[in-house]
Amino acid sequence: MYDEPCPPRPVVIDDDRPVVWVVAAALVDRERRVLLSRRPEGKAMAGLWEFPGGKMEPGEIPEAALRRELFEELGLDVCLSCMLPFAFASHSYEDFHLVMPLFVIRRWDGVPRPREGQELRWVPIGRLQDYSLPPADEPLVVQLQDRLL
Repeated sequence: MYDEPCPPRPVVIDDDRPVVWVVAAALVDRERRVLLSRRPEGKAMAGLWEFPGGKMEPGEIPEAALRRELFEELGLDVCLSCMLPFAFASHSYEDFHLVMPLFVIRRWDGVPRPREGQELRWVPIGRLQDYSLPPADEPLVVQLQDRLL
């Protein structure tokens, strides 16, 4: 139990922004590095680094969406049992509200290759904060460092 109460925050009940569901992966290799992907020019938030993943299709469960996205983006095949639900982000952007489950994955088939014009980089877990990430991803970095370092 904490001694200090949470600061008061405005509660928005009638928010007309759409909720966008996105899934993401913290692919962790044997050297305890995490794969980051840099958003290419022409996309929203171009130049920022992010965890690989993408939007869920209607009716799709998070694990199936992540498996599909990792294959489309990186050419990786990941079995559902290798996906560990780890954390989630909930963040309000100006035009939408994003909800993003993050899965830790330590086993996959294939070698990550950029298939959508993005740059890839393996980053030590302790250095993730050195990269510019979208605001929704930032709290996930802290959780990864707290629990995996």
